[in-house]
Amino acid sequence: MKVLSIDTSNYPLGVALLDGDQVIGEYITNVKKNHSVRVMPAIDILMKDCGVKPAELDKIVVAKGPGSYTGVRIGVTIAKTLAWTLNKPLVGVSSLEVYAASAGRYFNGVISPLFDARRGQIYTGLYQYKEGQLVSLIKDQLLLAKDWAAKLAEQQEKILFIGNDLLLHKDVFAEFLKEQAVYASAAEHNPRPAELALLGRQREPEDVHSFVPNYIRIAEAEANWIKANQEKKL
Repeated sequence: MKVLSIDTSNYPLGVALLDGDQVIGEYITNVKKNHSVRVMPAIDILMKDCGVKPAELDKIVVAKGPGSYTGVRIGVTIAKTLAWTLNKPLVGVSSLEVYAASAGRYFNGVISPLFDARRGQIYTGLYQYKEGQLVSLIKDQLLLAKDWAAKLAEQQEKILFIGNDLLLHKDVFAEFLKEQAVYASAAEHNPRPAELALLGRQREPEDVHSFVPNYIRIAEAEANWIKANQEKKL
């Protein structure tokens, strides 16, 4: 099975090609540049370098959020377009789950991937590998970092924190969790698109037309628009 995976849900841009159990190509950058003009050339170069034609793909897997609203939309739109035009199955995977898979496979504890959501908030969830499979223990959510740290203090195991935004909230976790907290290394903070492909290859495909990102919360601009229109009706 040949799987193309796409992740533009945050600053890192990642695409990968999986052929059976072999990762035949992977491209990752972590720079503040426009994903909309970079992701298709990245896919094109990767597939040409690996000698894979679009028609040979068996499945397309995309990181569906949470994360940057614009970034998530770009990845999902491209994945849906490719799946529709090539008539290939489409699968969405949590962007946080990809982070957890990227560094937690051999960690003897639980994993808390995170993205910054501003104003002291984070997108996060809790995962753990059980019998070789990544399992969600607490669903992806949006909350204050200090509230998440207090909640995790109830855990009886070591907690691995991972994500490029970790440094923004590390002091909070250190204060609440002390030695219970473990921090991924700098080389592990970029999500691996190859892990995204592995997570999605055996999952059931989703309907291309009804597939939507998982933002967890609506964008601030959309929230302000809703509020303004509600006030007009009063």
